[in-house]
Amino acid sequence: MADQTGTKQSVGVFLQGAAEKWAPAFRMTILLMISILAVIVRVFSVIRFESVIHEFDPWFNYRTSKYLAKEGLYGLWNWFDSESWYPLGRSVGGTVYPGLMTTAGIIYWGLHALSIPVDIRNVCVFLAPIFAAFTAIAAFLLTKEITRRSEAGLIAAFFVAIVPSYMSRSVAGSYDNEAVAIFALVFTFYVFMKAVNTGSLLWGNFAALALFYMVSAWGGYAFIVNIIPIFIVAMFFKKFLRPADDDDLVLRRIYVAYSAFYVIGTFYAMQIPFVGFQAIHSSEHMASHGVFIFLQVYMFISWVRSFITKSAFRMLSRLFILTLVSLLVLGFLFLTFTGKTQWSGRSLTLLDPTYAKKYIPIIASVSEHQATTWSSFFFDLHYLIIFTPVGLYYCLRKPTAAKLFASLYVVLSVYFASVMVRLLLVLAPAVSVMAGIGVSYLFRKFTQAIRSSFEKPAKDKQGRQTTQKKRIPPELAAIGLIFVVYMCSTYAFHATNAGAESYSHPSIILASRDRNGNRFIIDDFRESYYWLRQNTAQDAKIMSWWDYGYQITGMSNRTVLVDNNTWNNTHIATVGMAMSSSEEDAYEICEKLDVDYVLVIFGGFSYYSGDDINKFLWMVRIGGGVFPHIKEEDYYGRGQYRIDQHATPTMLNCLMYKLCYYRFDEVKTDYWKPPGYDTVRGTEIGHKGFKLKRFEEAFTSERWIVRIYKVKPRENRDGLSIRSRSVVSMPEKLSEATLGGPTFKYHKYAHKLTAKRRRAL
Repeated sequence: MADQTGTKQSVGVFLQGAAEKWAPAFRMTILLMISILAVIVRVFSVIRFESVIHEFDPWFNYRTSKYLAKEGLYGLWNWFDSESWYPLGRSVGGTVYPGLMTTAGIIYWGLHALSIPVDIRNVCVFLAPIFAAFTAIAAFLLTKEITRRSEAGLIAAFFVAIVPSYMSRSVAGSYDNEAVAIFALVFTFYVFMKAVNTGSLLWGNFAALALFYMVSAWGGYAFIVNIIPIFIVAMFFKKFLRPADDDDLVLRRIYVAYSAFYVIGTFYAMQIPFVGFQAIHSSEHMASHGVFIFLQVYMFISWVRSFITKSAFRMLSRLFILTLVSLLVLGFLFLTFTGKTQWSGRSLTLLDPTYAKKYIPIIASVSEHQATTWSSFFFDLHYLIIFTPVGLYYCLRKPTAAKLFASLYVVLSVYFASVMVRLLLVLAPAVSVMAGIGVSYLFRKFTQAIRSSFEKPAKDKQGRQTTQKKRIPPELAAIGLIFVVYMCSTYAFHATNAGAESYSHPSIILASRDRNGNRFIIDDFRESYYWLRQNTAQDAKIMSWWDYGYQITGMSNRTVLVDNNTWNNTHIATVGMAMSSSEEDAYEICEKLDVDYVLVIFGGFSYYSGDDINKFLWMVRIGGGVFPHIKEEDYYGRGQYRIDQHATPTMLNCLMYKLCYYRFDEVKTDYWKPPGYDTVRGTEIGHKGFKLKRFEEAFTSERWIVRIYKVKPRENRDGLSIRSRSVVSMPEKLSEATLGGPTFKYHKYAHKLTAKRRRAL
């Protein structure tokens, strides 16, 4: 019996030793598999459709990457794009975050240097899935740095690899800044936490380099330069409210890490032309400046402390803190009121969710700038929102510097994600890390409870049973373990399905199914953009709403008036005024802007709800913000926005209405509905049978989603007028005016009038 017991113990020791020996290899294998999974779940769009760029902004990024690959980095800096924002143009090099394009260009040049012929388009399409794998690795490193537990890091890496919120901006074809910026965000936090935990100046320099890449990739870098100062302030509060023995050591390490991070990182950030001196004087950076100065003063006081008495040190500390806080507040107020520093519209929207709707309608008009609904939280995060509070409890139960930082990261991300749905991207890795910590904690507690039930009670030297820790009953622990495994597997199924069905559809290729389940592809966008490319002059100017500007220049290679950069609100408001004006007034605007074609998106025929009629009120609001004669209430019939017979004359006769519903009364969208029935608005249009005088239909796509109209040239001498008190009634066409008719009054100065007429002509 003793031999059997000894044999069991030796086998257990052998297995334990083998597990410890091979644990690093197992961790690396699991992490590699998670990285491969992160790539696989993001290529459904390529499998179902093709290798194509998605959405709107990615088309500009793709076009810029093509230019970069051809002309080089210095060519990008000096590129003036004359095909956008006509007649103003755009200096691209100084108005973009070049990190995404530079990354794609380096990969493209590297593959060609290795004699691997790959098109820049495929590099752009597959860049986001590759960086999603890197993000999973960064999440593993960050979580391990926070908890010192590899299992928590692996769970966090698995969660972030398939979280739907992050997948929405990182599927194949989503060539947007966030594709690389989320990796840069997580990696910057990891490197900074490594610098804090080690107090290493070298790791502080690495954190500054990571911040530089983040600044070059996305404007969301402001989140980093604000959350880290907040974390440092929180550490000082922890020192005074909940002191620990190692507080002074931790603060010295933070001083070393942040000093290197701030000085070198700010210098690097200024090298990005689009940022420049904003890194010094913009309000988004004021917190980082203030905390840096505060740290220098604190360390100086700590150094002086060893040379003076306690009472003198206490008085000196109060004097320094009061003076410093007063100077910082007064300095910030001075810079703000003198206009030396100011908050951007998007930053003010985060602090006051109603700000954009009141003052900057163009920001409020963007769907991704709307407040997040509860359904969006659950759909994009699923069961992670249940595990996150568990991880938060674990971090705050015995807080360290890294755990406190992780807690602040989650709490602040929840607030910002609640204000703006786009910032669910920032929340996704935070929740994944915290949920990974929570699941790891639950697994550990449940397995310890189950394992302890099979162990014999420990005895002391006298043979008495020792007092054991209170543990969860093994039955309850088994149920809890099964429940956690079930929730994790359900989350994996939901995330994969969301990535495949909800986030893998390109916006330029629409797919639908009939009642029998047959799949149909609606390719109206590419059909229309290709028509523009093939059937219009090379220098043709296209007027459309700004949403479609990047796609038109990217696919049609034609000049547009406005695009998704939205840097000139007045120019966009002018387009909004044209769309909301009558045909005659809109024609005058188009003529002044040299417009050749007008493009509108209409979904009333094909159930496409994202059309220009649904966006039209934002055009009115943005136009009315610059041109006060445009009143939103003029487009409401009986107190509602409508397009039926109860719509106002202003609505029924505006250019947008006419271009969308021209000849629509000639088609039936439903067998049981009358001609001219709008399937999106669910009503019959109120203005039928009208004719266009100044515009002519040039192209309408197969499903009527894209409609293109050519601006008619003026007829000979049409539109010219003679300003004279002798003019009684001028006809619409000057060619119809005759000297023998009633147009002119003959008098003794008729020859002078004739001379004026010649000069006018």
